[in-house]
Amino acid sequence: MERKKKISMAVIRRLPKYHRYLRELLRNDVDRISSKELGERIGFTASQIRQDLNCFGDFGQQGYGYNVKELLNEISGILGLSKEYKMIIIGAGNIGQAIANHTRFQRLDFNLAGIFDVNPKLIGLRIRDVEVIDIDELVSFLKVTPIDIGVICVSVNSAQTVTDMMVANGVKGIWNFAPLDLQVPEDIIVENVHLSESLLTLSCLMNDRSYT
Repeated sequence: MERKKKISMAVIRRLPKYHRYLRELLRNDVDRISSKELGERIGFTASQIRQDLNCFGDFGQQGYGYNVKELLNEISGILGLSKEYKMIIIGAGNIGQAIANHTRFQRLDFNLAGIFDVNPKLIGLRIRDVEVIDIDELVSFLKVTPIDIGVICVSVNSAQTVTDMMVANGVKGIWNFAPLDLQVPEDIIVENVHLSESLLTLSCLMNDRSYT
C-alpha cells in the first residue's frame, strides 16, 4: 500500500487501539460499522477516525461504513502483523517475567525465543517453557538465533551495554523498559515504556484537570 504522506506518530500510536476494538467487534459478529459508531466505542470523533485511516488508503464506503474484517486485516498489515517476530527479554525480574507471561504476544506472532539474566538464582528457571539463560551467553545465542526484538528489563546501569550487544548482533528493534534514553544507530527502532514517566503524567493530569 502506497502511503500518501509521512504519517505522524500520533496517528501510529492510535492504530493499536483501532486493532483492539476491531478484533472485539469481529468476535461479537459485527460485520460493518460506521465511523460514528466506531468513534463512540473508542472515544474518538468520526472525523478523527476518517482522517487517521485516510493516511493509509481509502477504506469504507459512504452510506455503508467499514467492513470490520477487511479493515482489521488492513490495519494488521500496517502494524506489521502479517509476519512472525522473534524476541528476547533481557532481565528476568518482575517486569521481565510479567512480559514473558503475557500470552497475547504469542497470539500476535511475537514469539519469545529466550530470556537472559545475571542472577544465578534465576538462571535455569523456566517461564512459560522458556529457560532463563546466563547473560554471558547472549552474544553466542544471537550469533545462531536471529532475533528481531530485544526487550530491555534491566537497570539503568546495564541497559546501554546490553543494547549495544544486541544491536551489534543483528537486533533491529528495542522495547525499552529501563528509565534511560538509549543511544542507538539510526536504523534501530526504539520504543520506550518509561513507567515512572507515565505515572508522573497521570499525576500531572490529576493535579490540573485543565490539561485534559
